[in-house]
Amino acid sequence: MKHFDLAIIGSGSGNSILDPRFDGLDVAILEQGVFGGTCLNVGCIPTKMYVYAADVARAVQHAQRFGVDAHIDGVRWADIVHRVFGRIDPISAGGLRYREQGTPNTTLFNGHASFTGPKTIDTGTGETITAERVVIAAGSRPIVPQEVLDSGVAFHTNDDVMRLPALPKRLIILGGGYIGSEFAHVFSALGSQVSVLGRGSLLLRHLDQDIAERFTALAQQKWDVHLGHGVAALRESAGEIEVELTDGTLVHGDALLVAVGRRPNGDLLNVGATGVGMHADGRVKVDDQQRALSPTGELVDGIYALGDVSSPFQLKHVANHEERVVQHNLMHPEAPRASDHRFVPSAVFTDPQIATVGVTEQEAREQGLNVTVKVQAYGDVAYGWAMEDVEGVCKVIAERGTGRLLGAHVMGAQASTVIQPLIQAISFGLAAPEMATGQYWIHPGLPEVVENALLGLEI
Repeated sequence: MKHFDLAIIGSGSGNSILDPRFDGLDVAILEQGVFGGTCLNVGCIPTKMYVYAADVARAVQHAQRFGVDAHIDGVRWADIVHRVFGRIDPISAGGLRYREQGTPNTTLFNGHASFTGPKTIDTGTGETITAERVVIAAGSRPIVPQEVLDSGVAFHTNDDVMRLPALPKRLIILGGGYIGSEFAHVFSALGSQVSVLGRGSLLLRHLDQDIAERFTALAQQKWDVHLGHGVAALRESAGEIEVELTDGTLVHGDALLVAVGRRPNGDLLNVGATGVGMHADGRVKVDDQQRALSPTGELVDGIYALGDVSSPFQLKHVANHEERVVQHNLMHPEAPRASDHRFVPSAVFTDPQIATVGVTEQEAREQGLNVTVKVQAYGDVAYGWAMEDVEGVCKVIAERGTGRLLGAHVMGAQASTVIQPLIQAISFGLAAPEMATGQYWIHPGLPEVVENALLGLEI
């Protein structure tokens, strides 16, 4: 049984731990799936490449309002797929080759890793190893409801829907969250008729209620949206899929995308055999230094976890932050660092784009805070007016009296960029009045929507 100084389960953010400072260690990397993790292969990066193509298509479709006569001659789906994966697949393959051949201190095991005892891992390749220290960075996987599995109907998830051989004429999306909303934008903009099915009364219901309500109203104008009812039955015949909802509505399509969320992979690793506990939702238990904990909360020496497998935030930028914390703590256990999850931003790359940081208005009021709120329309600032924008808004929430920024929620063009100064302000404790008046705002730039929202707060 071979012993390693360090074993890393997962080749996404976990793989990024290894820099030249680890060259003196004997390291095992264990990966069952495609090398490089979710973000590179089936998540953030390829989806945003599709989103950009969809944004271009939408711009052409709306060009007439600006006096530009334009039309889409066609969508070359195969070329779009090749553009995306013709770049991504070589990166993944190159990372695999590098770990197999380019780093003599690393051994790559291509198999399903599972703990069989304290710091003892069945690699899934017929070999069992032990390690002085272990990092669990095994990510997450799509959730597929049992009724879908039991129906026998063909379905897709984000793992494979981007590699469809042809653009579906009618796509049914099960799920009203961020994955479903992003793919609804992609496929509808590129020419598919899209039906979105959500059990809740709103799409993106985890967001600030104002934003969720505004987005849902816009989505209902663009897509065939069915809310408030579950799935009663799924059937497939002659290549057509039929979904029956609990209110009796029948929805038909050529393809079904299941996008109801993702599940941490901790339950696939038998982590209990190494003394590590899990939360009820399947996340590996960790402390703020990313050190694994037992079922009752005691420290499990020498084991760390990061990313989707342990974090409540299924976001690549959070996984990268936690990876840097683990990297430091592996090298400097005498001076450990803690992860900072106070102000975690996120974005949904749908139509229109949405970005958020901090608390929602509802959360702020539930916490008993005395808040002031301002919602500023994109169309009320010069650049938004030039864009003829009628959808975008910037909502800011601050503490009345102090001006402390508590939350920001942006829906509109380039929301993930527009929100960044608000992320910075919240993170570094800059109050709304200081942020609004203490710097120049380029006129006529789109960030003026942030400036005007801040100035509109009644501090």
